[in-house]
Amino acid sequence: MKVSRLQRDVFTQLMSELEKARVAPEQLLSLARQKGMSELVAGQTAFSGTNTLVVLEAAVELTGDRSLGLRLGQRVGIDSYGTFGFALMSCASLRESIQLLLRYGKMFFKPNWESQEHDGGLLLHTNFTQGSPAQQQLVAELCFSQLSFIGSSLYRGRIEGAELQFTFSKPAHVASYQSMLNAEVTFGAQRNQLFLPGHVLDTPVKTANISDHVVFHQQCEEMLRGLASAQKTTAEVRRLLIQSAGDFPDIAQVADSLYMSERTLRRKLKAESTSFRATFEELRDLLAKEYLAKTDLVVAEIAHLLDYSETVNFRRAFVRWNGVTPSQYRQQQAA
Repeated sequence: MKVSRLQRDVFTQLMSELEKARVAPEQLLSLARQKGMSELVAGQTAFSGTNTLVVLEAAVELTGDRSLGLRLGQRVGIDSYGTFGFALMSCASLRESIQLLLRYGKMFFKPNWESQEHDGGLLLHTNFTQGSPAQQQLVAELCFSQLSFIGSSLYRGRIEGAELQFTFSKPAHVASYQSMLNAEVTFGAQRNQLFLPGHVLDTPVKTANISDHVVFHQQCEEMLRGLASAQKTTAEVRRLLIQSAGDFPDIAQVADSLYMSERTLRRKLKAESTSFRATFEELRDLLAKEYLAKTDLVVAEIAHLLDYSETVNFRRAFVRWNGVTPSQYRQQQAA
């Protein structure tokens, strides 16, 4: 099974915590197998699915560290999320970050995050139904500790009025919650959730960059599209193009990146009823409309970002794609 960088990084940090506690990897594997773990073998660099639950529980037993889940959540940085992490960093506000999490979180988290309005604010929640109550608590601690850690890095520390609510009773290591999580914490709730009061939803992200956000957002869309895409070659070409936005590769460079000849790439795209030029133009049009609708960049700047040497050439292409000029399109979107 293909694993993500996030899964590998969590596994690496877990191994580091075990090393500090002088627990050998072989001890972890042995106990985890006794608990019913499958597939994971010595030397493996990641885990996923139900193995995560078993391994975490075994690690807690071997180290005696009841706050291990919380600690792991504080050890994994936003860069472990790749494009999704960069998209979060470029968001304008907390509200926009939450919208991003709700749409793209499914690429990293199961079950998905959900939200609902409550008491003038927002409840962000997810429920873990796999495993024993102890395993569910560990996963909840890990996920919400990670959420808190990333939030602190994006929004300059504690968000006033935020409250973390957990379904389980107050644990013996409650002091760890107070020292690691930048929010008020309550226990015995109906769901594992984060409450955010309405007045903090427009908290700015300290690394906000609207032009970068357009590109990273579209990369996330490509990743999401790729989860169910049947046209694999077209999806790969789009992914490579959008990852290189601003310095687009030509067809020969794309073919080389996909380990095939230019002729083979053309043939595969034709079999999917498209071409390199059509795919490239479609992507340029998509980004152009995103820049016009969501940023204050002038048309000349957008033309430069889309790799046009002359603004007039971009205007002509945009009219060909959409039947209106870039300025007219921006006015329509504003209206």
